[in-house]
Amino acid sequence: MRELLTIIRERHSARVLFDPERPVAKEDLRQILEAARWAPTAHNMQNFEIVVVDDRTLLAALSNIQHEVDEVFIRENYRQLSFSAEELRKKKVGILGAMFPPSWRTPGVAPIPHEERMHAFLGGPIQKSALLLFVLYDPGQRAPASEGDFLGIMSLGCVMENMWLMAHSLGIGVHILSVLSAEDVERQVKPLLAIPDRLKIAFAARLGYPIALPESVRVRREVDDFTHHNRYGSKGLG
Repeated sequence: MRELLTIIRERHSARVLFDPERPVAKEDLRQILEAARWAPTAHNMQNFEIVVVDDRTLLAALSNIQHEVDEVFIRENYRQLSFSAEELRKKKVGILGAMFPPSWRTPGVAPIPHEERMHAFLGGPIQKSALLLFVLYDPGQRAPASEGDFLGIMSLGCVMENMWLMAHSLGIGVHILSVLSAEDVERQVKPLLAIPDRLKIAFAARLGYPIALPESVRVRREVDDFTHHNRYGSKGLG
């Protein structure tokens, strides 16, 4: 296995189409799920279940799910955008606006038709995936003394990261689809996958082998920019 820090640095969101004719090997999938198994969770609660979906009929049904983009998302998403690679490299946070349709990145621009939008940003990518993973959790099983189950949500993030790093180390692309946990979408997903009412979808992820490398500018803040030595405001490690 490659050096861990190299895998961490290279990990990225594969926002491209995957090869639907190239399945993820069962042994590779088992390693990804084994990585999830050993993720740290609050009080070792292991409050998660994972549904693996590779049935082409189910994937087609999931790709046809209807969803209206929330106005709050568009407004708050706009604040995080850069509109050139140079701007993004200078800011070192956020993402390029070019990956979103014009109505999501330009105030006053009318949205494209619903079906076209969803085919471009949900339907196509799901159908062109080897499989989907749905990570579920029981909101009734809160981590002890954790307001809003903050520790439980952190635990689900650890599950995500473990799976993502393992998948990347195996050459498998990962793209998190947070839209599949939106309330209106979740209501449509649950009957398709026989998910019990008591469970919620934390996140879903597309897995597969990218047909092309994603076009993106990857930026991060420098260590000395977010590190404070002994006291907040004392930047860097000295």
